Amino acid sequence: MEFDLLKGKFTIEQVKQLNPLVLALVGDAIYEVFIRTYLVEKNRDMNVHKIHVKAVGYVKAHAQSEYMKSIIENLDEEELRIFKRARNSKSGSIPKNADLNEYKWATGFEALVGFLYLSEENKRLNYIFEEIINLNLGDE
Repeated sequence: MEFDLLKGKFTIEQVKQLNPLVLALVGDAIYEVFIRTYLVEKNRDMNVHKIHVKAVGYVKAHAQSEYMKSIIENLDEEELRIFKRARNSKSGSIPKNADLNEYKWATGFEALVGFLYLSEENKRLNYIFEEIINLNLGDE
């Protein structure tokens, strides 16, 4: 997912310096758009409510936590550092529908997605998204 207007807005150093919760904010949005687009492409005739329900299965904290656990061994040093910074950040809010540990892992996952997106690491981002689709945990 590329938007030319946003290309080159950040250097890698600038992205590394962003608050990890800001990275998670961006990552949450990018991941949600990816999942919704993926589901629409795979289910073109499905009604919007059913697509939404399927999307929730992929974007809820439990699923994101599971995805992160399945890919963590494949992260490089910098990606792992970003994940850990976000996971260990204090968000100031308490999750309503998630276990606190799952919520923290999901926050780390979202920060990783935000980091990869803002630093324009599209190949790496696609790799992670492909891994998630292959796991198919959102359909549980």
